[in-house]
Amino acid sequence: MKITKEKLIGLLALLDIRNKLGEEKKKRVLIILAIIAAVIAVAAIAIAVYRFFAPDYLEDFEDDFDDEFDDFFEDESEAEPAK
Repeated sequence: MKITKEKLIGLLALLDIRNKLGEEKKKRVLIILAIIAAVIAVAAIAIAVYRFFAPDYLEDFEDDFDDEFDDFFEDESEAEPAK
């Protein structure tokens, strides 16, 4: 098999076309990944801001419950000596 100059040039041209197509695919994938990363970053920032500004209702509920619970037992202990 004899490699001629024309065959070699054709082979190099074919490889160059494949490389360009591969680079375009890599660029496209990189752009898609960058968009996904940007969306995730915005979502993470939104969640952090929400958690920072959202009130903690459970903490208030526990404080109210403890106050009412303490008052209940204080009333019973004061009522027993009166008997």
